[in-house]
Amino acid sequence: MNLVTLLPFIVLIGAMFLMTRSAKKKQQAAAQMRDHMVPGTGVRTIGGMYATVKEIGEDTVTLEVAPGVHAIYAKNSIGAVLEDAEYNRIVHGISDDLTIDTPVVPDDASSLTLDKDSDKDADKNANEAGTDAPKLDLGKKDEPEADEPKDGETKGDEPKDGKADGEAGAK
Repeated sequence: MNLVTLLPFIVLIGAMFLMTRSAKKKQQAAAQMRDHMVPGTGVRTIGGMYATVKEIGEDTVTLEVAPGVHAIYAKNSIGAVLEDAEYNRIVHGISDDLTIDTPVVPDDASSLTLDKDSDKDADKNANEAGTDAPKLDLGKKDEPEADEPKDGETKGDEPKDGKADGEAGAK
């Protein structure tokens, strides 16, 4: 046989070998993770449920899914064994991080707006400092009314070609 005809088969067998090798490594890592489970450890199942390990059997694990609620799962159904800090952050909302980098937002918007008295005080302070701060007018100016057509436009009720619905040649 020619080497060129065997080359595709050799490449195919090599690719299959590499894929099965990586899958075996993942299975071994998952089995090792499950072996490190101890009662009291927080886990996430492959279905996405968070629970606490209560008992470990040979092929099964008893999980406490809620206070006083126990369920028996296969060991293979454990997707991840979580660190205590991560489990408490996800399930109980407890964070060990005492520094908060997010800005504090008030519960109501009243502290975000200026009332008229404080607006006058700001103008008075600006005038005393020698700066004349112009007031901004955020209203609409020089725009046509909604009823009036703009230059070169017709009203929305009038068709552009002059034909109305129901007439011959209307679309």
